[in-house]
Amino acid sequence: VQLQASGGGLVQAGGSLRVSCAASGRIFYYMGWFRQAPGKEREFVASIDWNGDGTYYTDSVKGRFTISRDNAKNTVYLQMNKLELEDTAVYYCAADSVRANIWSNPTYWGQGTEVTVSS
Repeated sequence: VQLQASGGGLVQAGGSLRVSCAASGRIFYYMGWFRQAPGKEREFVASIDWNGDGTYYTDSVKGRFTISRDNAKNTVYLQMNKLELEDTAVYYCAADSVRANIWSNPTYWGQGTEVTVSS
């Protein structure tokens, strides 16, 4: 089982960026994103159910970030718009077969991809 994240980079405040996470080895019903800013604890950002109907976001990104998935590619995406300085963090994708786990303590983690928002 492997989760491979990509797409991070440097972007100006107000700009957009999309990060991706490709899963291999099995199909995950629930997938999501967490982030960890410098000096802070890792926090939940967004999650999505298998059919895409169930999406959940932390309050600080609602209306700016959109999570989606392509099951044919076993890939989950996080489209980040109107980026703010506070969005600077390492973003980690995660996966689990239990919905409650994907929000707090997923079983499977990918390596992080760094997103830096500059002023």
